[in-house]
Amino acid sequence: MRELTVAALQLSFVPERDTNVDRVEAAVREAAAGGARLILPPELFESPYFPKEQSDRFFGLARPVEGHPTVERFRSVARELGVVIPVSVYELAGQARFNSVVVVDADGSVLGIYRKSHIPDGPGYSEKFYFSPGDTGFRVWETAAGRIGLAICWDQWFPEAARVLALGGAEILCYPTAIGSEPMDPTVDSSGPWTRVMQGHAVANVMPVIAANRHGREEAPLAVTFYGSSFIADHEGELVAQGPRDADAVLTATFDLDAVAENRAAWGLFRDRRPELYGPLRTLDGRN
Repeated sequence: MRELTVAALQLSFVPERDTNVDRVEAAVREAAAGGARLILPPELFESPYFPKEQSDRFFGLARPVEGHPTVERFRSVARELGVVIPVSVYELAGQARFNSVVVVDADGSVLGIYRKSHIPDGPGYSEKFYFSPGDTGFRVWETAAGRIGLAICWDQWFPEAARVLALGGAEILCYPTAIGSEPMDPTVDSSGPWTRVMQGHAVANVMPVIAANRHGREEAPLAVTFYGSSFIADHEGELVAQGPRDADAVLTATFDLDAVAENRAAWGLFRDRRPELYGPLRTLDGRN
């Protein structure tokens, strides 16, 4: 038996970076006090979600990972508490900028970086203006909490990403997120499909999923109301913890990773795959 307690953090964020980082650290400490050993904060938690608009003044928010003050702070917290923390940052690498997660292990070491692969572009979510497409590929990290697969927000809508992580040996899928209302159509509420697509990843790959979203209304120039609803799903896709739409939350759940692995093998989904038939997935137009 390998029991693991995981946590998803849901918070709202303000313009003051230090305030945001303080609040995330406080939530990490609360989760750790409740027994969590893998703790997932939301996407780009150092600031309000700046890709709501296109402005070069936000390029200065990007920093190199080496010596990054937020990464260094959570390295110290992880080491103190003995927890694994995927830390979302706006990364500067040479002349490129990426939407990245730095994987901090329970001893405070940096295991590596995942750079967001799928970059959205639409009203209120103009990420292509700020981020280059990630060049790391989908990686699985051997951490003190088990083997975790990481992808970021828009990545979570693509079943191919979840499957690649599962094939790479992931035992749990983590999705830091920033998603909410659609500024050009306030009648659209994607929270249901957002939840269900990741529940599908849990079912199809027979492994738990953690999704950590922000909440709260962020104004000008386009107002977006981030709808929270962060959740943890088990390996059958059942929601075992879910946050509210409009309040902070520290969500936790405990899994026996060995029992989940046995269940995954029993389903035979990976045994019965036919990769030689999946060639069209490697094309944009669906042709072999």
